[in-house]
Amino acid sequence: MVRVLVVDDDATVADVVVAYLERAGLSAERAVDGLDALAAATTRPPDAVVLDLMLPGLDGIEVCRRLRADRPGLPILMLTARGEEEDRIAGLEVGADDYVTKPFSPRELTLRVQSVLRRAGALAPHPAGPGSAPPEPPSGTLRDGDLELDVAAHRVLRRGAELPVTAREFDLLAWFLAHPGQVHDRETLLREVWGWEFGDRSTVTVHVRRLREKVEADPSRPVRLVTVFGVGYRWDTGSTGSTA
Repeated sequence: MVRVLVVDDDATVADVVVAYLERAGLSAERAVDGLDALAAATTRPPDAVVLDLMLPGLDGIEVCRRLRADRPGLPILMLTARGEEEDRIAGLEVGADDYVTKPFSPRELTLRVQSVLRRAGALAPHPAGPGSAPPEPPSGTLRDGDLELDVAAHRVLRRGAELPVTAREFDLLAWFLAHPGQVHDRETLLREVWGWEFGDRSTVTVHVRRLREKVEADPSRPVRLVTVFGVGYRWDTGSTGSTA
C-alpha cells in the first residue's frame, strides 16, 4: 500500500488529514515534529510527505531540505498557515513539489497528494476528466545534446551522470523537451504540467530556477531554458549547456 507521512504538530489537523488519506485508500502515518518525521522517513520510507511549514524545533524548511537531500525524487507537499508568498517560495526553493495554504479543504489536499503520487509513479494514472491529474508526460526517451530523460525509468542523465530531480522538475523538463523552441507562459505551464486551472505563478518561476541549476552550466546565463521577457519560457535545443 502507498504510504504517506503526515508531519504536523496540530493533532486535529493531522488526524483529519490522515483520515481523508486513508479513506482514499492510502496508508498514512503521523509525525509530530521535524525530528520525529526524519526518524520515521528513515525507518519506514514513505512514498510522499505532507509537511507543515511551522513545526516546533526543526522547522518544515529544514526537514524538507534533509528529506530532499536523502531522496531527491520523494514527493513533498508543504502546508503553510500564513499564505504569504515568501512562505510558499521558501518551501518551493528547498524542494517542495506542491503546497496548500491553511485553512484548506481536506478533499483538495487529498487530490493534491494523489496527483504528486501519480506523477512520481506511485499511483496508477487517473482517467481524464474534471479534477484529474495532469496529462501524462510523453513516453520513451527524450534527448537534447548531453541531456537524456528516460520517461519509463523516471531518470534524467547529463553526460551519463544521473541528475537528482524532483517529480515536478522531471515533469517540467519532460514538457520542455517535448516542445522545443516553443514559448510557454506560466499559466500554460501550471495547466499542462501541474494540472491546475488556477494557481500561484511564482510556483512555476521557482521550479524553472531550480531546474536551471541542474541543466545549465551557468544558471545565471541560461542557454537552454531561456526566459522570453514578458511572455514566458522556451527550451532552446542544440546546446549542451557547456561553457567550453
